[in-house]
Amino acid sequence: MLRILTLEELQELMQQKRSDENKFMSDVDAILQDVKDNGIDAVLKYTERFDGIKLTREALKVSEEEFLDAYKKVGESYIENINMAAARIQDFHEKQKRVSWLEKDRDGNLLGQIYNPVERAGIYVPGGTAAYPSSVLMNAIPAQVAGVKDIIMVTPPARDGTVNPYTLVAAKEVGVTAVYKVGGAQAIGLLAYGDRDFQPVDKITGPGNIFVTLAKKLVYGVVDIDMLAGPSEILIIADKNANPRYIAADLLSQAEHDTLASSILVTPSELLIEEVQKELKLQLAGLSRNEIAAKSLIDYGAVVLAQDIDEAVNVSNAYAPEHLELLVDNPFDILSRIKNAGSIFVGAYSPEPVGDYFAGPNHILPTGGTARFYSPVTVDTFIKKSSVIYYTEANLKQWGQRIIDLAEIEGLDAHANSVRVRLE
Repeated sequence: MLRILTLEELQELMQQKRSDENKFMSDVDAILQDVKDNGIDAVLKYTERFDGIKLTREALKVSEEEFLDAYKKVGESYIENINMAAARIQDFHEKQKRVSWLEKDRDGNLLGQIYNPVERAGIYVPGGTAAYPSSVLMNAIPAQVAGVKDIIMVTPPARDGTVNPYTLVAAKEVGVTAVYKVGGAQAIGLLAYGDRDFQPVDKITGPGNIFVTLAKKLVYGVVDIDMLAGPSEILIIADKNANPRYIAADLLSQAEHDTLASSILVTPSELLIEEVQKELKLQLAGLSRNEIAAKSLIDYGAVVLAQDIDEAVNVSNAYAPEHLELLVDNPFDILSRIKNAGSIFVGAYSPEPVGDYFAGPNHILPTGGTARFYSPVTVDTFIKKSSVIYYTEANLKQWGQRIIDLAEIEGLDAHANSVRVRLE
């Protein structure tokens, strides 16, 4: 079921997947321009076209009555679970908070940095027929910890015009400011450009389909974004003693997400590969989303047969996976050598879903090899940094000529004169 590929073949496969995005770019650009020009009227048009539901301006925003109805549809155990997960996620993100600072340099001048949250954040949560309350928590909680005033959530409606009750309850429990029934590129356009009845946001976070990702790419610069997230990925480094049943289960946990998801095993053990292939067939038969998972494994699943664990680490660093599992005898021995990964799951009892739902670290992670330079969503995602400079008159006179000399080398006479007039 899983093809055995070299690292070069694996990278070519991933590049092929990424190149498919270009054929949708012009369509997304047209939707964004329409939303920019016509606001919510365009949003309603595309919601009817793509989601099959005709909404009014008033119905676009989830009402308090809809929130109350959602609470009637979920059990107390769900609310308890969501709050327990939220507490763990908040505890983890609280440790990321920064403190503004102002200090004297060696000459007595004051230099520092001030941290401020963005005023208004837009969070995208996939929806429609599915429920992703965990994505609500992972978007909203870091923003709250950062001190964001308004957290505006967008999510696609179901065909009856409702939002999944589990998603709505999660949003209410973590204090999302408002929820709007809109998805796709039009949702990103609304967040970025606004409307007479909708103030645009400063930052957009959260993963979505290819149209959402391309829309985020196109509005970057009008607003900030977290990252350009693609289909989900998992790479597992395993030695000969790893449990093939665990590996198969973990590969399938990503394959069921999307037909474009990637599930990769890297191991030096040919016997393990054979056992994992058998387990995949057995476990796949019992999955409710087995057709999606099977196509994902066939199209984008792979095995890389490494010479040893050292080479497996090199393969992983070159691939830069979204999720990386270390299923080897002594995982902490190789942890320090992992350079590129969104989130690292260490040992046999840390499967990827622990991170998706409960452990605390964020599950909005870089994909498509971008873990080489991107990081997970954190409190910093919602923070702006301002530098502070205070020079005394004496110190400007002491160093002013050096500043003038540097400005004149760059041919910027007005820069030089800005200092010179203060030295006369």
